[in-house]
Amino acid sequence: MDLLTQMSQWAELARSGGELTAWQNFAVDFYQAFLEADRWQQYLEGVGTTLFVTALALLIGVVLGSVVAFIRVTHDQQRAGHKNPLLGILNLVCEVYSTVIRGTPMLVQLYIMGLVIFSSSREFTLVGALSLGINSGAYVSEIIRGGLMAVDPGQMEAGRSLGLNYLTTMFLIVVPQAIKSVLPSLGNEFIVLLKDTSLITVIGGQELLYAARGVMNRTYEQMFPLLGTAAIYLVLVMIFTWLLGILERRLRQSDHR
Repeated sequence: MDLLTQMSQWAELARSGGELTAWQNFAVDFYQAFLEADRWQQYLEGVGTTLFVTALALLIGVVLGSVVAFIRVTHDQQRAGHKNPLLGILNLVCEVYSTVIRGTPMLVQLYIMGLVIFSSSREFTLVGALSLGINSGAYVSEIIRGGLMAVDPGQMEAGRSLGLNYLTTMFLIVVPQAIKSVLPSLGNEFIVLLKDTSLITVIGGQELLYAARGVMNRTYEQMFPLLGTAAIYLVLVMIFTWLLGILERRLRQSDHR
């Protein structure tokens, strides 16, 4: 008799009130958490949703953060006596957005989005991804803004002296130089988002932790579902950290050429 069949029999014995040894109880808890009724598939579905939410949130964050960073940098680089009033208003809005989002807890923002702003929506996972994206945008804006401001101001002056306008100089000369410096930080933001996806379960988002909670509600056992979830997150983070390390090494090699 193989071990899987034995664990199934032990599980039936436990449900009927039979006595089990400590090892058998341990094996039954593992069996019920991952193997019984193919529950491991729920974790895999949760991983897929987690990666989807992470990618969507990062996309929203990068787009939103890029717009905010560009507005703020453009405002700061205006020449004295040539201030644009509309740009000043937009810059103020961006500053308020960045301050509020970075100054309040992610969990509170999720509750506001899920229970107040989108209280009538049943798309809990998408609401969670949107919330994470808006939160990420504030941090990405500072990353990109720092990268743009770190480029030698002489690059902008050189482009303008060649007859290029501000936007052309920014996108053809300044932005390509800033991308290399911000890519590693954006990679770290991706890893942070990956871990933060576990928070969307509080508003009903169906990611990895949501799958583990579903198993816990059926088995009335918490240790293995939670340990399994933690292990999966750890493996994912280690994989993406390794890939990020490869990216950083290639960027350093290209700088030396």
